[in-house]
Amino acid sequence: MRVTRRNFIGGTAAAIAGMSLTSVLTGKAFAQGSDTLRVGFAARGLRTIDPHKSIQGVDNWAIIALYDKLVDLPRWNFPASQDELVPRLATSWQGSEDAKTWTIQLREGVQFHKGYGEMTSEDVKYTFDRVTDAKRIGGVRAKFTNIASVETKGPHTVIFHLEQPDPLFMLGALSDYDGAIMSKKAIEEKGDEAIGTDPIGTGVYVLEKVATDPSQGITLAANPDYWDTKAATPKLQFLYIADTTARTLAILSGDVHIIEGVRAPGWADSMAQRDPNLIFDVVSPGSFFTIQFNLTKPPFDDIRVRQALFYGIDRDEITTAIAPISKRTYGLNPPSFPGGFTAETIPPEVAYKYDPEKAKALLAEAGFANGLTFTNATSQREDFSAIMLMIQDQLRRINVNMELSIKDHTAFHADQNIGTNTLSQQSSAMPPVPTQVILTYLPSEAEVRADGNGGANMSHYGVAIPGIDDLLAKALAEPDLEKRIAIVQQIEVKALSDAVILPVSDNGFMMVRSNKVDLGFPVVSGYVNWPLSQAKFN
Repeated sequence: MRVTRRNFIGGTAAAIAGMSLTSVLTGKAFAQGSDTLRVGFAARGLRTIDPHKSIQGVDNWAIIALYDKLVDLPRWNFPASQDELVPRLATSWQGSEDAKTWTIQLREGVQFHKGYGEMTSEDVKYTFDRVTDAKRIGGVRAKFTNIASVETKGPHTVIFHLEQPDPLFMLGALSDYDGAIMSKKAIEEKGDEAIGTDPIGTGVYVLEKVATDPSQGITLAANPDYWDTKAATPKLQFLYIADTTARTLAILSGDVHIIEGVRAPGWADSMAQRDPNLIFDVVSPGSFFTIQFNLTKPPFDDIRVRQALFYGIDRDEITTAIAPISKRTYGLNPPSFPGGFTAETIPPEVAYKYDPEKAKALLAEAGFANGLTFTNATSQREDFSAIMLMIQDQLRRINVNMELSIKDHTAFHADQNIGTNTLSQQSSAMPPVPTQVILTYLPSEAEVRADGNGGANMSHYGVAIPGIDDLLAKALAEPDLEKRIAIVQQIEVKALSDAVILPVSDNGFMMVRSNKVDLGFPVVSGYVNWPLSQAKFN
């Protein structure tokens, strides 16, 4: 989809016009060549290409090129029903009547990269035994904890046994990057840490090299033995260009062919003015931007302080500023998802309509009549920093001083992932499965840990104060989808009543590409990374 033009915002354009490409790239030109598609991302370097340990969204673009999943989305949109999922390493699947057992037939003859042999049911079992192992895996594990066991039945049949019924198991647990199938032999040989920079998958591309210069990222080469349609372009290079101006100039000059767009006010308009031929691919609803309050850090252990900030943050102002890609959310699931609350359906007591006077009154009641000051960190990536800088300004209006430290995106995630932040920010894409966002952010089992192997429950909800674990267990035990959605809405209302997580917006994820690049399909909805295997130069 193409972003419509609005009034030209001069500041960004002036910055672009006033700098030379060489000045922002420190004299280093990117590798040229029509056999390589070059993509620039807003981060300083690779963290890991391990599907089970990735916490930096841009790395997932490499993961989905190097690995295959059992099933995938139709290219590229969320399906209307689970039946529309596309078979990949799975050729067929069948759920039991109670939705607690899923039998999957595997594709035969699929080979792992670099001579690691045929993909079999043992690799699938090993993959999911690993991702559910609390001692080995952290961040993404919460999505898979409903898997009780994985059984093999010959080399090409696997049976998933679930703790609780899940009528959307194939879509919710298996269709995203973290459901990628890994090689048992490779991990046992290389080790859990090494596999993060020396991956062995079955994907359409093979890792060629990880550059010593972090900005030069990683290079992937087409897999000549791929089981499906071969890659349309011989090589992909994923570059890490954290600086907005440098990334912008790189695509305007043609040094890269696709860049991660800037989700900040006016940027898309200024780019369309600079080059009307650029194509803006925007996936919707994109990333759910939420803020979690760390319940272990005073004064945020006081619900009155948390609620004061809820009332003091003007989410309508934020989404208006970042329009058209940003849309208001009211509950944890967006309005477009099953059971997602809208402005009309959100219960008034947890709607938290902007009310600075009420915010000040709550602060006074909590003993902060003269205001309060706290430190917080955010990422320099534009969607994070733009939102948090607006929130910083809004909080000043209620006499709250948020001293904001802006870190590069990679360092920000590394620190936040060990529980250091005060108001943790998450920007994650989720499937249209009502329980998924709950499983990711709210159960005690997903609590962040100081060793980095915990989950994405950055608030310590369910540990520092009672949470939603019992309600979640009830939801997961409910096979009827409509009844399950009703329980999910109860969970959302409780989490909002306790003021532990604030849904801010859905931010459509934007990639900007040269009109000389054809993706091979339109981008509509879905996860915030899409396949580049059929991307080619016109």
